[in-house]
Amino acid sequence: MGSKVLLIGAGAREDALSWKLAESADVAHVYVSPGNAGTGTRGQKVSNVSLNLCNHIEVSDWCTAHGISLVVVGPEGPLADGIVDSLTGAGIDCFGPSAAAARIESSKEFAKDLMRTHGIPTARWSAFSDSAKAAEFIQSAKFPALVVKASGLAAGKGVIVAADKQEAVEAVKDILDRKLFGDAGKTVVIEELLVGEEISCLAFSDGHTTICLPPAQDHKRLLDGDKGPNTGGMGAYCPCNLISESELNSVKTGVLQKTVDVLREAGTPFVGVLYAGLMLTTDGPKVLEFNCRFGDPETQVVIPLLKSDLFHLMNHCVRGTLSSFKVEFDDKSTALGIVLASKGYPNSYPKGLPITGVDRAELDDSVKVFYAGASCRGHEVVTDGGRVLTVVARAPSLWLASDRAQRAAQLIHFEGKQSRKDIGLKSLNRSSSLSSSCSMMTYKDSGVDIGAGDGLVEKIKGLVASTARAGCSPSLGQFGGMFDMEPLGHPGLVLVSGTDGVGTKLKIAHAMNMHSTVGIDLVAMSVNDVLCQGAEPLFFLDYFACGRLDVETARSVVEGIAVGCQLAGCGLIGGETAEMPGMYEGGEYDLAGFVTGCVKQHLLLPKVEDIREGDIVLGLTSSGLHSNGFSLVRKVMEHSGISYDVDCPFDSGKSFGQYLLTPTKIYVRSLLPVLNMENKVKGLAHITGGGLPGNVPRVLPSHLRVILDASEWPVPPIFGWIAEKGNVDPEEMLQTFNCGIGMVVVVARELASDVQRLISESGERALAIGHVTARLPGEDGVTVDHFAEALARSYSSCRLNSISTVNVPKDLCRRKRVAVLISGSGTNLQALIDFTRNPVNKSEAEIALVVSNVASAHGLRRAENAGIPSKFISHKNYKSREEFDDAVHEILVAESIDFVCLAGFMRILSAPFVSKWKGRMLNTHPSLLPSFKGPNAHKMALEAGVRVSGCTIHFVAADVDAGAIVAQEAVPVYPEDTEDSLSERVKAAEHKIYPKALQLLASGKVGLNEDGRIKWQ
Repeated sequence: MGSKVLLIGAGAREDALSWKLAESADVAHVYVSPGNAGTGTRGQKVSNVSLNLCNHIEVSDWCTAHGISLVVVGPEGPLADGIVDSLTGAGIDCFGPSAAAARIESSKEFAKDLMRTHGIPTARWSAFSDSAKAAEFIQSAKFPALVVKASGLAAGKGVIVAADKQEAVEAVKDILDRKLFGDAGKTVVIEELLVGEEISCLAFSDGHTTICLPPAQDHKRLLDGDKGPNTGGMGAYCPCNLISESELNSVKTGVLQKTVDVLREAGTPFVGVLYAGLMLTTDGPKVLEFNCRFGDPETQVVIPLLKSDLFHLMNHCVRGTLSSFKVEFDDKSTALGIVLASKGYPNSYPKGLPITGVDRAELDDSVKVFYAGASCRGHEVVTDGGRVLTVVARAPSLWLASDRAQRAAQLIHFEGKQSRKDIGLKSLNRSSSLSSSCSMMTYKDSGVDIGAGDGLVEKIKGLVASTARAGCSPSLGQFGGMFDMEPLGHPGLVLVSGTDGVGTKLKIAHAMNMHSTVGIDLVAMSVNDVLCQGAEPLFFLDYFACGRLDVETARSVVEGIAVGCQLAGCGLIGGETAEMPGMYEGGEYDLAGFVTGCVKQHLLLPKVEDIREGDIVLGLTSSGLHSNGFSLVRKVMEHSGISYDVDCPFDSGKSFGQYLLTPTKIYVRSLLPVLNMENKVKGLAHITGGGLPGNVPRVLPSHLRVILDASEWPVPPIFGWIAEKGNVDPEEMLQTFNCGIGMVVVVARELASDVQRLISESGERALAIGHVTARLPGEDGVTVDHFAEALARSYSSCRLNSISTVNVPKDLCRRKRVAVLISGSGTNLQALIDFTRNPVNKSEAEIALVVSNVASAHGLRRAENAGIPSKFISHKNYKSREEFDDAVHEILVAESIDFVCLAGFMRILSAPFVSKWKGRMLNTHPSLLPSFKGPNAHKMALEAGVRVSGCTIHFVAADVDAGAIVAQEAVPVYPEDTEDSLSERVKAAEHKIYPKALQLLASGKVGLNEDGRIKWQ
């Protein structure tokens, strides 16, 4: 028969501990007091029990009566009150320190004095019980004495980090004079303000030996970017790679082990978990605080990585035999947790709000949701605290754990939900050494060594230079080769030539027997290069090499080349076909292309000497992969066991192979008009092999670099898919692929808007994605901020290989991604959200994006509260309805949207947009169509004297309110009705049938024939 455990506490920390303790085969039952909704429903081995924890005798008697073999104390309050002393005195084993040892947390003055006496690194400080003396110290200290702490326990709220001395003085008065924290504030500790990154290091201790857990990083501030008020913690991740191995070793020996040694030698051995909050300063790690227990939310991300039996581990601590126990952690994974908090937290907040979606979030077996401020009310779970849930995901890498946790968090709903979207991003942005359960795939692994190519360039530079003649001084590194025509009697003209191929994208064309698009790629790769020198492409030649000539294949390739030349405005003036038996297998072939262009000398690019700090970097989006990185793409597909003929999760109606063969975008027509205007553009960079880091610096002077913001452009989902399936590091992705930007344009800040407008008039959107800044020695030429986050969000929700489908209903495996377009309050949006997130409905759709043309639309707030990504795009920034619709379409495609719902979207959509989304877009109208079309339906119904009206959900057609009808709901019209009263009744009907109509569409039960008529399955 197994052992029984009593766990004291009520937070997500205790939910995580109960879950892990219950995993032990030697634990029969875990009782949690007082517990929460999670511990109350965790399973047969875990249940809640109500005990008077202030009455230690009552707790002791209960433990004896129920045969409890181990008591685990979670929060600091009972520890400081001496519950361990009372229970151990009664012969009951306890995991947790005595009250004397717990002073390491319950008295900050005691802890600081211990550190000062024994040389444990910490901030400079002093303690006071007189506010006048404390104020004098703040004013006179030779260091920024801006951290004011109540010395006693203040429920995690007793620390004030002041912005200046006056604020620090006021904090002292609040604590000492105004008794803000009661008895906990009888003494204040005033500390030096340290600067650096905060991390948490925890260690198990039996009073002699310490075993450290992997370091974690908590996020204390409420809002993204470490803004807003301090909280108990809004999320954490583990392990944290911001601390070096040598620094971590110094913490283990010089902080944690030393503190345990000091406490033991003082006669107060520390048994339990010792927590050190650290600041990583330029002088090394320094202790901010000690805690005498597990941290929250750190526990929720550390415990899932513990492979050892937690019950056995705690028993070894209690019995003083920790040195004989081998503790194992999963060092191949990362865990990341996101706290979902109530509206108003950390101040007052409502309670009793229903929580839904947890079951859906945990369908991904890498996700675990731990409950905190939540309780059961009948058969539903409701909010009952500030921090309500912690959503934890485990994955081979930090960015993937972030992606999974954020996606899971979006599935959970309660009114006013708050959460951060940037947990772990500091580590992602500062380091690329991410943990992995399998080796991270690189471009080199796929057989392409960029370093070897760079080495070849260095070796042949001298050979190239030896061919100099009048008109050219050959050098390598430019996008195109230049020849000055002045020595030949044609002053002011420069010829620019370029050559390129298509690479192993041809392997996919061969596998799919689709050859027409690779010809476009061949032209694009060369003409985009010469465009970077400012040149207009004039003529093109191709080279087609094969083992055996297949006339139809060759014709198809040349057809694509001709299309590419037309798009680039250049002539296809010749080529060569080489049939070489034995050189190529089967019907395989290779391609090379050559282009020559011309530019006037004064328009030649790049104008390196004109590029300045503050210049703006514009980005023109790519059409996808273009023609680089396909060796790695093929390796990832092979590794994932995915064939080219399977359905593509990013582009409805296409196979994977068809999607991958999307041709490279040609930028000539979009950019040439602005290039022909003097002094508009300073530099262009074609983003090919080497990605943004390898190509942008080619147009910059050595003393400048660019900072790009990946949140400013849509990263196509294919890149997130590659990163996840191949476990490819974000830095490797940047150096291999274009990642959504095919061409970069450098312009003066004052001309940026004008250039954007000119490019837009030529049919391309130019996004402001960064700026030029100074480059210090050792700095990279390109920094891409927020890329890991953008990459993680880019991949569509069809991650079937990442989600366990064991025991998962088939109808929950594929959820269609829906975008809702709004202009107003979004009541229909809310109805759609509520329906799709209620597991009872088994919805086959998820609201994945909300788009509005009105910045103040309340529907955007609804999206924010539900954790749904949203976009504001003003129609006023576009010259025509078609241009605006194209921008919306681009966003929808980038977000891998399957269906669109219009919900009070006050724009008439253009015919091209409606055509693109034919059969995939629904709208609602407040009448029983075909009656009362147009904007005044209620008025017309009342004027007509009808006794029945209602609402209609229909497909969107080019003509207003004319699409095929999917569903209708009738409502009565009463004699006393006004437009307002009828409108409210019809709205209620819309909220009922719109979600059902979407379900019909998402499940495939309804569709649209080519003739626009309804099609029922």
